[in-house]
Amino acid sequence: MKTTLMAALLAAALLPGCTGPVAAETADRAEGLPYELKDTQVWTVPDPATGRSYQLFVSLPASYAADPSRRYPVMYVADADYGFPLIRSISRRINLEGPAIEEFILIGLSYAKGENGMTSRRRDYTPTANAPASVPKDQVHGQAWAYQYYLKKSVLPFVDTRFRTDPARRIFMGHSYGALLGTGILFSDPTLFHDYILGSPSLWYDDRYMLRMEEDYARTHKDLPANIFMYVGAFEAVRPGDPRYNRKDDMVADMTAFETQLKSRHYPGLTIASRVLPEENHLTVFPPGFTRALQQVLPVR
Repeated sequence: MKTTLMAALLAAALLPGCTGPVAAETADRAEGLPYELKDTQVWTVPDPATGRSYQLFVSLPASYAADPSRRYPVMYVADADYGFPLIRSISRRINLEGPAIEEFILIGLSYAKGENGMTSRRRDYTPTANAPASVPKDQVHGQAWAYQYYLKKSVLPFVDTRFRTDPARRIFMGHSYGALLGTGILFSDPTLFHDYILGSPSLWYDDRYMLRMEEDYARTHKDLPANIFMYVGAFEAVRPGDPRYNRKDDMVADMTAFETQLKSRHYPGLTIASRVLPEENHLTVFPPGFTRALQQVLPVR
């Protein structure tokens, strides 16, 4: 795109008798272009099993090129269309006055190409087909296991082969349905990631399916090797008559019950912490939630 633009500008400059308005019109083509995040990459990684293609957004640490022997923790964030630029910005901001969090490779997990975000995430992030009654019937749910298989067999090998990652320090970060996906991975293949950041997890889904999944896991396992950090907004509780709060699902109570249930297992390899962030709701909590998560999971060593 840049080569074509420069050629057009040069041709306009060399035209005999080129008038001011023509030159100005040509130069204006350099204005109004889409904003791009500097020093980021986009890779397409197909899913052989489903035939769908997804994009990975990549941001490498500032020291990546200068230290070719160093390997980095790698964070995978679901709902990358909003999560990727936000986490990238927060992580750089936190370190402006000196190292506060460790550098890491950031991988954004975007939606299926050609689909809108809601269609893609409803299908790929939910564990069962028992969708909420309010959702249109033509929306597919319950294929999180297929997407998880794609992550394991296609995405993680692609990233580990192409970039200097530390596979022992993989981090999953998801908000809402993204956190529901992370919870499902936690109880089906816990060592796929080392750290799980579960923001405002939609534990209400399918009559609290994930709490039942945790019970099934506990019956057959003596350990859960994972580091979990959860956050939720205080307004994600239910307070009848107060419009600032949820009308139906008490996500604060669900998260508290989930944490209590996990701690009661006394898994030797599990560490877990959570935060209820005041004055935040489901739509406003993820920037401060992401910030707390980075500070919790990646403090400078």
